Amino acid sequence: MLQEDGIPVSGSTAPAVMDGTEANFMELVIDASRSVPVLVDFWADWCGPCKQLTPVIEKVVNAAGGRVRLVKIDIEANRSLVAQLSQLGLPLQSIPMVAAFWKGQILDLFQGALPESQVKKFIEGVLKAAGGATLPAADLLVEARAALDAEQPEQAAQLYSAVLEMEPENPAAWGGLIRAMLALDDEEAAGAALNDVPAAIASHADIEGARAALELKREGRRVAGEAQALRARIEADPKDFEARVGLANALNAAGQKQEAADELLAILRADRDWNDGAAKQLLFKFFESWGHDDPATLLARRRLSSLLFS
Repeated sequence: MLQEDGIPVSGSTAPAVMDGTEANFMELVIDASRSVPVLVDFWADWCGPCKQLTPVIEKVVNAAGGRVRLVKIDIEANRSLVAQLSQLGLPLQSIPMVAAFWKGQILDLFQGALPESQVKKFIEGVLKAAGGATLPAADLLVEARAALDAEQPEQAAQLYSAVLEMEPENPAAWGGLIRAMLALDDEEAAGAALNDVPAAIASHADIEGARAALELKREGRRVAGEAQALRARIEADPKDFEARVGLANALNAAGQKQEAADELLAILRADRDWNDGAAKQLLFKFFESWGHDDPATLLARRRLSSLLFS
């Protein structure tokens, strides 16, 4: 059956992961795929890569909330079925092999033990081709980002946390959670979340951006009360670059992104190499914190390029 938005969903309470045989292949795969995409994992007990892949694909399918199913076929115990499927063109001479069925037909397939990120990408592609659905975590991430953009950080934090319960190594969710904590002015919680980020994704761009946002938040708080004095110093001496850096941090902490960039660009216009390029380094840190597709980043980056290459 279809939801009102056209997304395929299961019409029964069948489990997400099942063992298949020649006897039930028609029911569990061909018939079931008329209402929900069905992945078929062809494996064998002697196949080392199969033992690596199966737990990964089971994890992703179980987290998909019924939007896709998995049927596991032991090729040694179902040789007649394998022979029939091979005649239809399935490359079962090399396993592991996973085939996606939709509306009774093979929609896509892959071979080899893929990492979780690529398995998710494959399943997302299958869901899209089968009606435009997405994995639940992807939906929650969209909602969380919208909540954060709408200045509802508490709701965003709850949504990001829900994603992390399903996908503990999702960098977008960790980065978003840290930013939500910063929006709530809870630097301690943001720092704790940053410390909890799994080592495997610690260098991801989403994490680096959140780390930069936390560092800038701390520095901005330190100089926030000095903004008036810093402006007075700059008025007295426009080449007081230390004051401009301090004011840039204070402005950034106050959410005045373009004004913060202006102070650093003023330094670069006067002396590109001041303090070993400190102004450019801080500007890049701003970009990382704001996000590389943020309008303030795009504008400041264009102005920086014009300045450097003029």
